[in-house]
Amino acid sequence: MVQFRALHRWDVSVKEAKELQEQLRCRIVAEDRLPAGIRYVAGVDIGFEDGGKTTKAAVAVLAFPSLEVCEHRVVRAPTTFPYVPGLLSFREVPAAIRVMEMVKQLPDVVLCDGQGIAHPRRLGLASHLGLALDIPTVGAAKSRLIGTHRAVPKQKGRSVPLLDGDEQIGIVLRTRTAVKPMFVSIGHKVSLKTARDLVMGCVTKYRLPETTRLAHRLASG
Repeated sequence: MVQFRALHRWDVSVKEAKELQEQLRCRIVAEDRLPAGIRYVAGVDIGFEDGGKTTKAAVAVLAFPSLEVCEHRVVRAPTTFPYVPGLLSFREVPAAIRVMEMVKQLPDVVLCDGQGIAHPRRLGLASHLGLALDIPTVGAAKSRLIGTHRAVPKQKGRSVPLLDGDEQIGIVLRTRTAVKPMFVSIGHKVSLKTARDLVMGCVTKYRLPETTRLAHRLASG
């Protein structure tokens, strides 16, 4: 098992959480810091039980590019931060760290069911988790948090920029033909091009990449 050094305290107020996001955003690395050959990818997802009192974090580790499942883990922990839009990482990342500490095979990159820098303060769950673990992460969200985009062509693999004003904060990516697109953004230590390639490399016959699809099944089951 791996133990990760604490990035900061998690028992913070809403005001302190927003201040931490502003402080941490400048530490995000928006370029590739990946091994030459990626061998293992992981998906992380979070669910809730007991009316939100219990956080259920799941991770699935897959070989790449075969996508053979190597390992999966689930952990439950008390929920300690309220539901506040834009601050979901403070509610979810502590349990995500705990489940990542349980894996025997540390992945080369983690795909998260959530935003990376496509966030009002450029620090969504994927970016926050990447900093906390100090490993490459990708935001592969099912829905848009912020930003605008033009229509996405219907063909699988096509994408358009996701913009916040004049700044590109991600892409809107069609992972299956004529199926709702994914919202992909840099998490940490990954370029946007590589984030796109990784998501498509983990897609089989479903809309979601296998990494987060399997983690979602574990977290919601």
